[in-house]
Amino acid sequence: MPDLALPGLSYHYEVSGDGAPLLLLAGMMSDSASWTPLLSLLEPHFTLIRPDNRTTGRTTPWDAPVSVGQMAEDAVALMDHLGYGRFHVVGHSMGGLMGMEVAGLAGSRVITLSILASGPVRVPRTMAVFDTLAEIRALDGGETAWLKALYPWIFRPAFFGDPANTEAALAGALAYPFAQSLPAMRHQIEALRGFRPRFRPADITAQTQVLFAEHDLLIPEAASRIAFAQMPNVLHEVIADAGHSIHWDQPRTIAHRIIAHARAG
Repeated sequence: MPDLALPGLSYHYEVSGDGAPLLLLAGMMSDSASWTPLLSLLEPHFTLIRPDNRTTGRTTPWDAPVSVGQMAEDAVALMDHLGYGRFHVVGHSMGGLMGMEVAGLAGSRVITLSILASGPVRVPRTMAVFDTLAEIRALDGGETAWLKALYPWIFRPAFFGDPANTEAALAGALAYPFAQSLPAMRHQIEALRGFRPRFRPADITAQTQVLFAEHDLLIPEAASRIAFAQMPNVLHEVIADAGHSIHWDQPRTIAHRIIAHARAG
């Protein structure tokens, strides 16, 4: 798929499917490939636009200036480039924060917004997890160890009932040719640490659904609900038996919610 030339950046993106445009914004340490579990479920209903955020995937250079706001601006520039006047947005984790920024920047162009396992609240423990994962990755054997340390934070408890799940996840991650490097990972962590939203929940007028994960260890649901309650058009739902990687743990449920929300919008 093509790259979009932006100032100081070659912005990679993937497009697939057929239907109304749906912008998919990945979370921390993830890129366009992170949406794989949803592709076959959503492609019959939407044209899926999946960028690699700054510091990730095939977007280069990895050390270009980065902030959550810049990543949102990149996404809006991509939708302009592709000629989409109005579109739907789905964002996971950090991508949910990006989605709110996109909704603020693009205004009425955003038809619906779906926020997955995310919240507009500062969570020092979550940042400590990311910092520790980077420290583990820097050690001898760290390329495997940091992933093993990550999985309990992001997958549902049932994932660990079969050791083969961890081995399969590790094999896939270690074989992925466009994985984010450790320096790029640290660059992105600092971008999230420095995030200061330009748009508050009360500023977001798009029809919005927030899908929390029952077993999310990274996003505090109670505090996030209070923040999201300021949105004028918001619905909340908790997805059972899901961890922070909500669309990997429950892809069919998440795809159904995205499709239904877009139709209602």
